[in-house]
Amino acid sequence: MKKAERALISLTNKKHCAAFAVELAALGIELLSTGGTAAVLREAGLEVVDVSDCTGFPEMLDGRVKTLHPAIHGGILYRRDNPEHLRQCQEQGIKPIDIVAVNLYAFTETVADPACTLENAVEHIDIGGPTLLRAAAKNFHDVTVIADPDDYALVLDELKTKGNTTVETRFRLARKVFTLTSQYDTAISRWLDGIDLATNPFFRF
Repeated sequence: MKKAERALISLTNKKHCAAFAVELAALGIELLSTGGTAAVLREAGLEVVDVSDCTGFPEMLDGRVKTLHPAIHGGILYRRDNPEHLRQCQEQGIKPIDIVAVNLYAFTETVADPACTLENAVEHIDIGGPTLLRAAAKNFHDVTVIADPDDYALVLDELKTKGNTTVETRFRLARKVFTLTSQYDTAISRWLDGIDLATNPFFRF
């Protein structure tokens, strides 16, 4: 089992993220991050590579575009046992991302406020987060995906004792991701079903 080398950490819920990242760094794992999460990790004294430095593009469009780039998704999705995937990644300078720790914009909490507008709700629909999670979960054979901070301890224990997580653990974590993203999309769909296009000011031009 190949040792984990790089982790992408991009969290809205930053509880315990610095402590988790400190442990990863102590194991020699390189840290990639975005915006506010990167700032938290640097405040903890950690060296962090900004995703924008990895992709060569800045975070754009008020944060709507951060991680949607082949340098990120190629590093997550390529099969480590596929020679053609390896060749293409080497050709394009894509490095592996072995751990993805992401949680999603708080859509449900946002729309729970009766004063929430459609415009505000739309801005709390996460795009990059579910995409990262689903990419990592799809490639569970090679990538550890963490959507729940309660799983940090399990992942760290296996990294410390084995150098990487087991494929059984990666599969269980991947399964949790698809449950989460399904529930997330369902919550968005149900809330949008309650919008009256005829009276909502968002549609008045």
